[in-house]
Amino acid sequence: MTKPAEIADMIKTAEKTFGSVDVLVNNAGIQYVAPVEEFPIEKWDAILAINLSAAFHATRAAVPGMKARKWGRVISTASAHSLVASPFKSAYVTAKHGIAGFTKTIALETATFGITVNCISPGYVWTPLVEKQIPDTMAARHLTKEQVIHDVLLEAQPTKEFVTVDQVAALALYLCQDVAASITGANLSIDGGWTAE
Repeated sequence: MTKPAEIADMIKTAEKTFGSVDVLVNNAGIQYVAPVEEFPIEKWDAILAINLSAAFHATRAAVPGMKARKWGRVISTASAHSLVASPFKSAYVTAKHGIAGFTKTIALETATFGITVNCISPGYVWTPLVEKQIPDTMAARHLTKEQVIHDVLLEAQPTKEFVTVDQVAALALYLCQDVAASITGANLSIDGGWTAE
């Protein structure tokens, strides 16, 4: 997902294999947690490449076919961090804010072609990405694992529960239906109330 030519080839292969790419879900993501002055440059570059630029390259490759067919759905996984920030996540927050702006821009460009472009902004979902950042957060904030889960991850979510993968998937499926044809350029929060504050 860091190689633009390979991303374009992936879309071409999917079009050849399945006849078209009608729905594109930009969901690749990595994370790294550190204070800005200690943030490794290579981690910054990788997070922006995978979390933001990969969505650009995939969308750029998929949109021409969608325009030709006058129908398409582009859904990008953003994050509550596309709307608010947290300390020690400068690259991730930057990339996710970028996804939100990219979504709005492409929605406007494709609005008359039967294409919708939206992003979903989950709060913390219990995934390997979240689980793997716990040790770095423990080190950065000098906390135990339990403290990171309860006082950092779930502290911002009023429900005090992780968002489930199934809930995010159900929202994505809804956006693919014709009843969602007028939802475009939206950043849809599914975060247990985190960004309501």
